Amino acid sequence: MQNKLLTFFLTIFILFFEPASGQKLVNSPLSRFNLGSIEPAGSFRSIGMGGIGTAIRDNNSIYFSNPASYSSLDTNSFVFDFGLDYGINHLSEGTDNYVSEDLNFDHLLMGFPINKGWGIAIGVYSLSNGYYKIIRTIPENPIDHTGEYIEYNAGEGSLTNFFLGTGSKITKNFSAGVNMSVLFGSINRANQINFADYYNVFSTNATEKLRLSGINLDYGLQYTGNLKKDYFINAGISFSSGKHCKSDYEKMAFRFTPYGSSSDTIPGTYVSDDSTKAFIPGTLRAGLAFGKKNKFVAGIDYVSTKWSDAIIKGAEGYLGDTRSLLFGVEYIPDKSSNYSFVKRMEYRLGGHIEDNYLVLNGKQVKEFGISLGVGIPMRRTFSKANLFADYTRKSVSTGADPYLENYFTMGISLNLYDFWFIKRKYD
Repeated sequence: MQNKLLTFFLTIFILFFEPASGQKLVNSPLSRFNLGSIEPAGSFRSIGMGGIGTAIRDNNSIYFSNPASYSSLDTNSFVFDFGLDYGINHLSEGTDNYVSEDLNFDHLLMGFPINKGWGIAIGVYSLSNGYYKIIRTIPENPIDHTGEYIEYNAGEGSLTNFFLGTGSKITKNFSAGVNMSVLFGSINRANQINFADYYNVFSTNATEKLRLSGINLDYGLQYTGNLKKDYFINAGISFSSGKHCKSDYEKMAFRFTPYGSSSDTIPGTYVSDDSTKAFIPGTLRAGLAFGKKNKFVAGIDYVSTKWSDAIIKGAEGYLGDTRSLLFGVEYIPDKSSNYSFVKRMEYRLGGHIEDNYLVLNGKQVKEFGISLGVGIPMRRTFSKANLFADYTRKSVSTGADPYLENYFTMGISLNLYDFWFIKRKYD
């Protein structure tokens, strides 16, 4: 009972306080555009398998990419999953190299059944990261008579997604579900150019702030086919129709010299304020999984989002449609072994190939990555600790030297499984 109370109060604390401090400080210049860098979404069990989850069903894990999977939660059970990740980003362009790192909150998930074959899940996770900081000195250009200047670009902020969903069996083999998703957060950007000849040339300072909030529904369907000798095959599909979000976009720019920066004395100052609604396009997911109960599972997901239909202030011309292929496998040597802890562990391997939604100078950013994961069972319980490591490379060629980001991420989550709502026969 003490463990249950501890879990409950920890959950309430994190729900109210952790999302407010969810800014990830891993520097990525690609975060300058659109909604920032989109974060991988899913539990660490899912990410360790390349991010798959559309066709996966499990009684002690939450796969919110398909709400139909909530129908697999055990009767009288309670699932709690909280994760932290650590990221290292190595940037390179020609001879220039830079490394940044940070430890941050990733997700909080909870799930429990209402009845046999009917479950509910709730959670919050980071959707995008808008942090970057770039400072560079541009030498004098004698052709266009531009003097030396320092260019400063910085951004901060993030977008967070909160969801509440339910899934239920509608026949012996089919399950359906729906998530209500709430998107909220803001992205702030600052761009400044300071000329070395600051007495005779106006320097420039510009700031942008984008705030978004909106509600959307995501739908899911799963088919489960039980084969002989505990083998199974699952198929799943989930989709959202896109969301119209409340959007506030503010932009201010002005020119200045050491003599002053007042809008009354310095020409070129302007302020823009736009509350036009934004549109975030929906995502289509389709997945297939095959495996043997308590032994192994292998799956593949296809994910598509038509980002070119998005309406986001400040992102015009930088958005491209995305298509992703995710694949992964999990293997358990002997889940019921009484003698070998190593044989009870869950071993995962996965990969992903995808188009990033960012387009620079007509070239779309490309991504590929590999991931490893392990599930470490806790003693005398179905709870476990999930660890993963992921390497993702982002690349785009917009000039003589290709721009590369080598992003290493590691994470650990506690996946706590307990039996609640049970009336004890004896006290």
